[in-house]
Amino acid sequence: MIHGLTGTPNELRFVARGLKAAGFEAECVRLAGHCGTEADLLATGWKDWYASVEEAAEELRKRVKYLFVGGLSMGAVLAMQYAIENPDKVDGLGLYGTTFFYDGWNIPWIWRNRNLISLLVPFVALGLGRGKRFMETSPFGLKNERLRQAISARMLAGDSEAAGLPGNPWPSLEQFYRLSAYVQKNLHRIHAPAIAVHAREDDVASLRNVHLIERRLRGPVETLILADSYHMVTVDQEKAALVERSVDFFSRLVARKSIRAKRETPDSSLS
Repeated sequence: MIHGLTGTPNELRFVARGLKAAGFEAECVRLAGHCGTEADLLATGWKDWYASVEEAAEELRKRVKYLFVGGLSMGAVLAMQYAIENPDKVDGLGLYGTTFFYDGWNIPWIWRNRNLISLLVPFVALGLGRGKRFMETSPFGLKNERLRQAISARMLAGDSEAAGLPGNPWPSLEQFYRLSAYVQKNLHRIHAPAIAVHAREDDVASLRNVHLIERRLRGPVETLILADSYHMVTVDQEKAALVERSVDFFSRLVARKSIRAKRETPDSSLS
């Protein structure tokens, strides 16, 4: 399970516990440069974040028969990146609040304008905007008011290990857009089955993000649209429904693969 940009593994803890209760192994990776200072994040790029995913996935593969990779927001994009680069190692994907574009209803127009972003990214790569950041604002991806207050208080107080950073540095956003562009171009290489969960009223990433998955992935995609959540679907008001559907999805994949494996195994009684 992979968290989002400037986020923390806590974003996936509830999902991981639900999967473990259903009999799965579950690990929440911490991406390079995260859960520390802004300087720590700026010292890394998307290839470093992806290296964290590779390391965690390879370690988990030693303990499991089937490997499923999931993530929230940018974490879902990194999960698909792993499936693109390792098609024979991924048995299924859990894509939660997938973010290729920051185009939700609470995002300032400059970050929703794709043409402007495509012009801005090369200049940021050359050093423009260092020291600048896109600051998150209420509702911080959370429709649950009590949870929103608790998490935003810790985030704004500087507790990045528990709640992440309150802003996205421009150079890190530039790295995110490079990752997003690469994965978008290669979505057709993903044949693993996927479950895509997205909030209808996602304040960070609109439904256009999940529709892109539905159109371009070559494997089957099951979609769950939540009516009472915002962007942080793995911790928001309908997280239990997300876990229930995810457990059902991955369990069905295991059952199908087990049946297929039995059919392909020669009957030892005939030897």
